[in-house]
Amino acid sequence: MRKLNTRFQPVITLLARLTLGGVLLVAGGLKVFKPTESANAVAAYKLLPTDLAHLIGYALPWLEVAIGLLLILGFMVRPAAVLSGLIMVVFIGAIASVWARGMLIDCGCFGGGGEIDPSLASEVRMNYFIEIMRDLGLALAALYLYFFPYGKLSIEKAAPSTKE
Repeated sequence: MRKLNTRFQPVITLLARLTLGGVLLVAGGLKVFKPTESANAVAAYKLLPTDLAHLIGYALPWLEVAIGLLLILGFMVRPAAVLSGLIMVVFIGAIASVWARGMLIDCGCFGGGGEIDPSLASEVRMNYFIEIMRDLGLALAALYLYFFPYGKLSIEKAAPSTKE
């Protein structure tokens, strides 16, 4: 397995960067020009005081876009991976919390958000599981990028090794 990673690491890093960065760029881009909708989506989780939830809802899309661009360009990959991994863990916790409390909301991950009609309860609960699995996969991609930040088509390159 180690030989496989050594051989394909630059390509795996590129794929992880483009996947994680692309998801964040799209998610943030869809919300960035709808700040009220984004703020209401964060508030719908009922985890934070309303004013703080709205503040986070206004700022989060811009943060997602910025991190997504850094990852896609391959610049400051390790810090971007840490931030995106932390964001994914927070998202997983928030979705799990809503699920455990029996709430029915749209996650607002790609715009929208808010309460959902109770007649769609089984679909919503299945979506929670899918969203948690998606975010877990993205968190694992971020973890990989933390350990292997340098890959193909990256602005940032590894420092030359000084093997003797």
